[in-house]
Amino acid sequence: MQQNEIDAVVIGAGFSGLYQVYRLREAGFTVQGLESAPDVGGTWYWNCYPGARVDSPSMVYQYWFSDELLSEWDWSERYSPQPELLRYFEHVADRFDLRRCFRFNTGVEAARWDADARRWRVVTDQGDSISARYLICCSGILSAPQVPPFEGHESFTGRIVHTARWPREGMDLAGKRVGVVGTGATGIQVIQTIADQVEKLVVFQRTPPFPVAMKNPSYTDADREAWRARFPEVREHLNHTFSGFEWDALYEPGEWQELSADQRRDAMESLWADGSLRFWVGACEEVLNDEAVNAEFAEFVRAKIRARIDDPELAERLLPRGLFGIARVPLENGYYDAFNRDNVELVDVRETPIERFSADGLVVNGREFPLDVVVLATGFDAGTGALTRMDIRGRDGVSLAEYWHRDLRSTMGLQVHGFPNMFTVSGPLAPASALCNASTCLQQQVDWVRDCLVALRSKGHSVIEPSAEKEEEWVNYHDELVATTLFTRNNSWYTGANIEGKPRRFLSFPGGVDVYWQLCEDLRLNGYPGFDIC
Repeated sequence: MQQNEIDAVVIGAGFSGLYQVYRLREAGFTVQGLESAPDVGGTWYWNCYPGARVDSPSMVYQYWFSDELLSEWDWSERYSPQPELLRYFEHVADRFDLRRCFRFNTGVEAARWDADARRWRVVTDQGDSISARYLICCSGILSAPQVPPFEGHESFTGRIVHTARWPREGMDLAGKRVGVVGTGATGIQVIQTIADQVEKLVVFQRTPPFPVAMKNPSYTDADREAWRARFPEVREHLNHTFSGFEWDALYEPGEWQELSADQRRDAMESLWADGSLRFWVGACEEVLNDEAVNAEFAEFVRAKIRARIDDPELAERLLPRGLFGIARVPLENGYYDAFNRDNVELVDVRETPIERFSADGLVVNGREFPLDVVVLATGFDAGTGALTRMDIRGRDGVSLAEYWHRDLRSTMGLQVHGFPNMFTVSGPLAPASALCNASTCLQQQVDWVRDCLVALRSKGHSVIEPSAEKEEEWVNYHDELVATTLFTRNNSWYTGANIEGKPRRFLSFPGGVDVYWQLCEDLRLNGYPGFDIC
């Protein structure tokens, strides 16, 4: 068993893990990164399914710490596909010599806080034992795949694949009968990509989504240069917006209600024409807290969907019901066109769920759907699953999995009471969990962790932990904000509703990236009040 004693262990080599290692190394800390995959990329290593693509514009879904990196990397289109994103992270790892700080093909089995030594003891699945002052979890928001317990899967003679574990060598689906289970963001991307390749595509839909039609132009050299001219202002602005994108809401609170019906319609058309998530979080805050305003946006989207589907009866089955934007809003680029094809069939499994696998396919309400391949686009144990699947134990041997099974809590989404010196980048109850352009919030949190460790070192301290009172204060503040929104009616992974037995709490901080950033800055500037430091 290999043993090491270092300053910090960083779990994950995705967006936040690479940046955390870079920041700590530059600050003079000894750091060891651990990554279960064979290489860097995190989400963009694993999610190599057909059509995988980011839904944040490439020009804001990138690192901001290096002007040289910004000047040398050329994004090819507005929303980059997975292969390009993976090349970007590989380039960053090479450019800043980050691979030497990681052990790949190495997962964390257990981590235990040693109160006497004031250190974490981390054990890997490769037999390594590492002693680290700090445990920094950059294991991702959507990285623990959720596989539904359909009976009979062992008898299925075809192939079953979860989108988050797509074979690296790819799959030839031409001429195959393919079933896709799930119509969230991932399912949408798969369906719209493979519909014209397969012999038969059966889509098993439980909850119709509320997608926005994507506009994804290719970038020219002139486009890239225009963006580069704006980078200084964009970099400065991102943390001061509600959602971490480069734009603010069009209307201040109360202004939407002052518009005429025609003005509101024109505003929605303009936002829709942008082909981005601006339609969701770029109009006015009332979209997320006023049911009447929300209903206008919901009906607008439904009208757009109806116009895309040739068969009116099929269109009604594809229409989302209820509130808009209280669950993840995907982008689509050809999704509804797929359903106008003769080889695509929609199966509603809300009223009559999938019963089981047969040897030849899936069975719903007694009917067998013959399939060669079943694609599970069934989502993740979001926000917490990557950590609760490790055996992490804090003070007095308390299990993080058991702690979060009782109640989903954190302090700022950055630390958890009872787990000294453990940091959770993209942890629950922070904007990064769902309501932020991920790259903005992940970089902000990584910088906060780095600054915290530097501050501890400068004052001769080595341990930091939020007090029980501080955690209760944050949880209550978070819940009070959620109660003012329509997110209280959410029934998706945003609240853990997709995982049986998971405590229900809205996963993301709904107060805005700008508010969260300022709260984090206040903590830093005031010496981390409410945290026990020694």
